[in-house]
Amino acid sequence: MIPDDVLGLAVQRALISADQAEGLRALAREAAPPDIPAVSVDDEALRFITGFADIFVTIGIGLFLGALYFLTLSQSDVAIANAALAVGAWLLAEFFTRQRRMALPSIVLLFVFLAGVLKTIFFAFPPTEATGLTPSWLLPTLEGHAALGAGLGTVAFAVLHYLRFRVPVTIAAGVGALCIAVIGGAFSLMPDLSGPTFSMLLLICGLLTFALAMRFDLSDPARKTRRTDIAFWLHLLAAPLIVHPLIRGFVLGLAAPTVSNALGVLSIFFLLGIVAIVIDRRAMLVSGLLYAGIASGKLIETLGFGGSSLLVPTVVFVLGAFILLISAGWHPLRRMLLQLLPAALAGRLPHPLAVSSP
Repeated sequence: MIPDDVLGLAVQRALISADQAEGLRALAREAAPPDIPAVSVDDEALRFITGFADIFVTIGIGLFLGALYFLTLSQSDVAIANAALAVGAWLLAEFFTRQRRMALPSIVLLFVFLAGVLKTIFFAFPPTEATGLTPSWLLPTLEGHAALGAGLGTVAFAVLHYLRFRVPVTIAAGVGALCIAVIGGAFSLMPDLSGPTFSMLLLICGLLTFALAMRFDLSDPARKTRRTDIAFWLHLLAAPLIVHPLIRGFVLGLAAPTVSNALGVLSIFFLLGIVAIVIDRRAMLVSGLLYAGIASGKLIETLGFGGSSLLVPTVVFVLGAFILLISAGWHPLRRMLLQLLPAALAGRLPHPLAVSSP
């Protein structure tokens, strides 16, 4: 069977048309033996697991590092315990990432390392007057200057980790740490930062992250190199940063259900779906599902069906049907949308098989 990237290149060079490429692929699927699965045209493949050994090793990593953290914490303070966690994750990565190249353990070790670094630097800052930042397991203090310092420090360690181990998710993790630094810096300068301004800051971070993800995506339209993995993780980070600020105002308005608020959420979800199909990334749709479910439920409730015990099953049924329908029609929909774009732009997007030849 001719690889999809070769067919895509042939379409780009006008050697064959898009319909002819689709016909060749259909013929290859028809001629393939029934016990051999046809090659999928959806190349949004994720390198999470290289084998069951990944799961086995990840369990061991969780037990070992968890015990290391609590044993260190029992003999010292939380900053030293997090530092020990980061050092342990780096040392384990020297074997399981650098030598064995195991996918899932590498991802887990990277996140544990950077989380340990982030919290270690956080706790190094003395407490001052609280700001609008919300504490959590990842942000244990409220100080904007602590978030700024910890974010920048984590970015530096993320760069060192990537130079050493080349784990694709490291780029997204470093960008996430940079976003924390930006938010911390904003709260340091403006402790009384308003909600709309904070949402705008998140949206800007999300759009810049999305632009970086598209830069990697456009450099690898066939999705055959490490760049496509980097782009996936960046899209996964960008999606909630974009979706939450856009929909948050509508969702807050749904506390007093109105048809206009519910339709506003669903309209944004529809537009995000178009973007997701065009760039062939599903992260934005996944990020917007919760909001779409809330809006659908409020819309049904506003229309007079709120007292029914079938409200939640109905909403879940509608969302499930939507996901199945859009999954079944993903490639025809994408082909139709790409044909509406300029050929020069559509030809640079991932999987340009859908582009009509001139």
